Amino acid sequence: MGEPIETLDGWFVWHQLTTVDWPTWWGWPPADRDAAMAERLLLWEAWTALAGNQQGSVGVYQMAGDRADFLTIHLRPTLDELIDLKASLQRTAFYAVERPHYSYISVVELATYVAKGNPDPETNPELRARLHPSLPPRHAVCFYPMSKRRQGADNWYMTDRAARAHLMRGHGAVGHKYSQQVTQIISGSQGLDDWEWGVTLLADDPIWFKKLVYEMRFDEASARFAEFGPFYVGTRLDPQGWTRRLGGR
Repeated sequence: MGEPIETLDGWFVWHQLTTVDWPTWWGWPPADRDAAMAERLLLWEAWTALAGNQQGSVGVYQMAGDRADFLTIHLRPTLDELIDLKASLQRTAFYAVERPHYSYISVVELATYVAKGNPDPETNPELRARLHPSLPPRHAVCFYPMSKRRQGADNWYMTDRAARAHLMRGHGAVGHKYSQQVTQIISGSQGLDDWEWGVTLLADDPIWFKKLVYEMRFDEASARFAEFGPFYVGTRLDPQGWTRRLGGR
């Protein structure tokens, strides 16, 4: 029987993927659309203020393809804050035309073997920054959930602990090769969502997502043990870009 590897846990994360009921939205009078956007932008301003006080982070992205229109990534210290955030969204006028496409709840995590020497986030600023990440203003985002395989000889959870740590160090080495081009945020979701991890990648050029994920497919930890969910890719929006996307002035 394999033994679990301890994790350091940070902020809770909500990946919120939505679509817009465009026919209904365009049927609203222009003044009502403007008021709805202004109300939502006030919330966005409050989210940004929290990020400035290091009490959370937010990123809003327009999605490529036709799965969803927008991805909003919310990070907060507690699950209660994410629940309150959802309630504040539901009270806005824009929520009447916003349709949930996919929702993913997780917690930013690091395996303790990553914390070399000092695994205490309170006294290790580098660890604290990784567990309480601020979403960088990089142009593109890629998000996907994943789990570890549990089939026959390729059962991650029956594999020796030392062997798993060795595999993940090799896996991490591949990711480190792209550390200048891609920011990676890994969040755990065992007991919180259907998959086991959420992977958020951010880059200035989305071609790096393809290069990184392709190379990782050849890594043993992925080739033997990884099960991947859907991939969502898009580009970052600021408040003005979001307003233009919705046809505002």
